Amino acid sequence: MASGAKGKKKPNTVAVVTDLVTPAAERMGLTIWDVRFEKEGSSWFLRVFVDKDTGLTMDECEAYSREVSALLDEADPIEQSYFLEVGSPGVERELTRDWHFTEYLGALVNVRLIRPVDGVRDFQGELLAYENGEVSLLLEGDMEMKFPKSEAAYVRLVDDFDYAAAEQAEIEDL
Repeated sequence: MASGAKGKKKPNTVAVVTDLVTPAAERMGLTIWDVRFEKEGSSWFLRVFVDKDTGLTMDECEAYSREVSALLDEADPIEQSYFLEVGSPGVERELTRDWHFTEYLGALVNVRLIRPVDGVRDFQGELLAYENGEVSLLLEGDMEMKFPKSEAAYVRLVDDFDYAAAEQAEIEDL
């Protein structure tokens, strides 16, 4: 090992790709929600999730996918072969980054804990607070629950939109 490289850690693939694709997202008015490099079976997948305040259209997603593909082809930051997927995080998006939690304070979330609490792993509640890696939820019955984010298998938004009411309102407007 060269003396200048001692103690230096090679940046991980997700960090390198995030730095590479973020400027293009910003130019297009998009926000990088998450970047994941995951192995499924024998295949690797690079997944870039983007979002926009007004919602993401298929055309925007397609245009950004072409841009990302070109950037990755030029920079070639990943040694092995992989499949590129670019998409929206969806309505029931997973909260993974610190800013996701602060952005969605007050939202209804589903949580699956890695280890059960009193025999229960799955909870639903209002996201009350997020501070120093600790998540606070307001559960049914005004019970507050706190846990370290690292103890959650996932935290996802709940799609609580009333589709039936919206459909009824649309019918009434006809």
